[in-house]
Amino acid sequence: MAKGKEARVGIILECTNCVRKSSSKSKGISRYSTQKNRHNTPIRLELRKFCPYCSKHMIHVEIKK
Repeated sequence: MAKGKEARVGIILECTNCVRKSSSKSKGISRYSTQKNRHNTPIRLELRKFCPYCSKHMIHVEIKK
């Protein structure tokens, strides 16, 4: 039996605030790795997660590998 595309794929979430302020006082860019189901969530994923560089919860968006 031939396998099709896998439904679950690995993604990287990146802080939107750190990316915009990369040249200022921010010391880095917060990134999280997780998985999503491609069939249930075909659009880019956005989650509120804690950013250690901003020291608060910020929106993290899915980026391409």
